[in-house]
Amino acid sequence: MSKQFYITTAIDYANGSPHLGHAYEKILTDTIARYRRLIGDEVFFLTGLDEHGQKVQQTAAKRGVDPQALCDEVAVVFQDMCKRLNITHNDYIRTTEERHKKVVRDLLQKLHDSGDIYKAEFKGFYSPRAEQFLKEKDRVDGKWPEEYGEVIEISETNYFFRLAKYKDWLVEYLNENQDFIFPRFRLKQVLEFLKEPINDLCISRPKERLSWGISLPFDENYVTYVWFDALVNYISAVGYGTPDFEKCWPADYHVIGKDIMLPPHSVYWPIMLKALGIPIPKHLLVHGWWLQSGEKMSKSLGNYINPLDLLDIYGTDAFRYFVMREMNVGQDSDFSVELFKIRYTSDLGNDLGNLVSRLLNMGSRYCEGGKLPAPEIDEEPEKELRALWDQKRDETLSFYGDFQFHQGLDRTFQFIKAINRYAEIRAPWKLAKSEDTVDQQKLRTSLFYMGEGLRLGSILLAAVMPDIANRIQGLLGQGEIKTWKSGLDWGNVLVGASLGEKTILFPRPDQE
Repeated sequence: MSKQFYITTAIDYANGSPHLGHAYEKILTDTIARYRRLIGDEVFFLTGLDEHGQKVQQTAAKRGVDPQALCDEVAVVFQDMCKRLNITHNDYIRTTEERHKKVVRDLLQKLHDSGDIYKAEFKGFYSPRAEQFLKEKDRVDGKWPEEYGEVIEISETNYFFRLAKYKDWLVEYLNENQDFIFPRFRLKQVLEFLKEPINDLCISRPKERLSWGISLPFDENYVTYVWFDALVNYISAVGYGTPDFEKCWPADYHVIGKDIMLPPHSVYWPIMLKALGIPIPKHLLVHGWWLQSGEKMSKSLGNYINPLDLLDIYGTDAFRYFVMREMNVGQDSDFSVELFKIRYTSDLGNDLGNLVSRLLNMGSRYCEGGKLPAPEIDEEPEKELRALWDQKRDETLSFYGDFQFHQGLDRTFQFIKAINRYAEIRAPWKLAKSEDTVDQQKLRTSLFYMGEGLRLGSILLAAVMPDIANRIQGLLGQGEIKTWKSGLDWGNVLVGASLGEKTILFPRPDQE
């Protein structure tokens, strides 16, 4: 049985609406999934919705609806976002599905039977907003960080998972697997965190306080802590406990935001798996935040951006291009509508869109029957463009393989700009006025070179801008891009290809 390339996003929490961070994580993961398919991998891509927990229960109560009804409503909104962003996930897991709840209960029972779950009384602090217990060490300068919201003192009996028992194992594992977390500086943060003592993890909530969750199989008076429930989605969705499980697991990459790296994904999850005897995921890919004027976007700060507003105005592929071009994976990045407009007008409109428009316009006027002619000369401008393609192609693919999509897109657009420069040097609109034989040969050659350069450049955009890339291929008389095998070499496949009608790929928006 051959293993698939398995990649996941974090599952979104069903107590809000989609924002720029949600959209970016889906696009980043989708870009990686598309890239891996293009290089020939069989890919399984998972995303979904985290539907249990106190905040969902509270929101449902305020609205006077059943928690499940609230989750069903939110699921439609998030799934619609995925559809509009052209996300190619293979499965959408919801933690209220029976397939998920069964696995969670099975794992809890196994840990209880092995002695890794025990019952004890807890006295201390609790954050309803973060849905987690806190210690004095979590204070900063004597105060609770804003992310915890109102913190209350609490005393209750709960079930605990022996997290501390596996701390030394985790430290050793991380030191021996330095590439477990990308970018690598995040691994150092986890190791710093683990220098301090860690407490066992409270994995239950009494039903008298929280009823919206998965009941513990060994004590129906309690439900499962939302993080213990949510993390299990990565294995419940791919057939844990069945022969199909090994087709995907271990996951190749969990794509997550930096805010949920510590402690859930880098401490809780690997230790849970170790205690259960399940292989650890190969990697965590941890991305940064979108900021505005140096601050994290949030509704409370009034700098919230709804990505769907931009999709309505500029289109899906333009939005996908912008977030992948501006974000250095692993770092934070600043967002502004002004910068978005600059990218849209300069890179997409002036460089790529204008190149397509020029070629189609001249093709209809200067190509017999609207078909691209064969190249007839090979002088310095042609040699330079071919050599530049080899260089920029290799650089782009190298950057894509290292998740540096912003750099890869930069190199691709350097090549697209070079095609425009080549057109200015050859000036086919001037050559068309000449009756000289050599000039006519240059005219036919220049049109072919513009077309072939555009064909190749747009193929490199397929993982980020799939619709635009395929539209360009169609305008060049080619089929849908399905693989990069044999398709990235300069060649003569466009000779005799019928060009499409003049098209404006990136129109000026009618609204602001």
